[in-house]
Amino acid sequence: MTPDTSYFETRIALSEADLLAAQRLRYRVFVEELGGDGGLVDHGKRLERDEMDPVADHLVLIDRRRSDGDLDHVVGVYRLLPQDRAEGFGRFYSDSEYDLTRLRQSGRKLLELGRSCVDAEYRGGSGVFLIWNALADYVLDTGAEILFGVASFHGTDAQALAQPLGWLHHNHLAPADMRPCALPSGYQDMNLLPADALDRRQAMLAMPPLIKAYLRLGCTIGEGAFLDHAFNTTDVLVMIDTARMSAKHRSFYEDRRRAR
Repeated sequence: MTPDTSYFETRIALSEADLLAAQRLRYRVFVEELGGDGGLVDHGKRLERDEMDPVADHLVLIDRRRSDGDLDHVVGVYRLLPQDRAEGFGRFYSDSEYDLTRLRQSGRKLLELGRSCVDAEYRGGSGVFLIWNALADYVLDTGAEILFGVASFHGTDAQALAQPLGWLHHNHLAPADMRPCALPSGYQDMNLLPADALDRRQAMLAMPPLIKAYLRLGCTIGEGAFLDHAFNTTDVLVMIDTARMSAKHRSFYEDRRRAR
């Protein structure tokens, strides 16, 4: 049976209510679920926000059955920052954790992905597929060639993450001429186990769903993880080169281009 998605809508946040609802969702996920915090987090109003929000686009998944006035109508969000706006602002969010010099020098058109989350009630459902479709349309509209951003493991105990971090290091490092490197202030070596000590099944079981989704798209990883103690996460820099996607996923983008 085809799932009913008629009550969903995806769009770039159109109003202050959309943005506040996205920040409320981020609070539920990043602060209440994962124990994060930050200088601009508003605990009184339950909003997770930072200085990048005003310059980014917020791709939101709306459940039209929920009230806009209650700020609970956004059930999924992606924060998207095109290169021209990042340059106007002075930096990407990822600049606070990674040296992006090589990525910038590539000459490729960049799009930063961040603050991705979905309400717990909607994870694994058709809404997630819809927001990925909307992301594909956004990539086509902006002509982005490399998508990148930090993706997170919960917690900052790197040894507990030795299997997934080691798997990423040994199997998915970005090409050296484009590879960002974690900054010394939070640098964590991901080469925590020799390659022959890795267990793929164990590594994948410990891999967050978002990172697994990126791996299916053929993503590569920056050098080193970054320990973000304020947000209680271990972050990795993920890159997706649209020219190097697997044939299956590249055809998805091409099919969408022909349909437009």
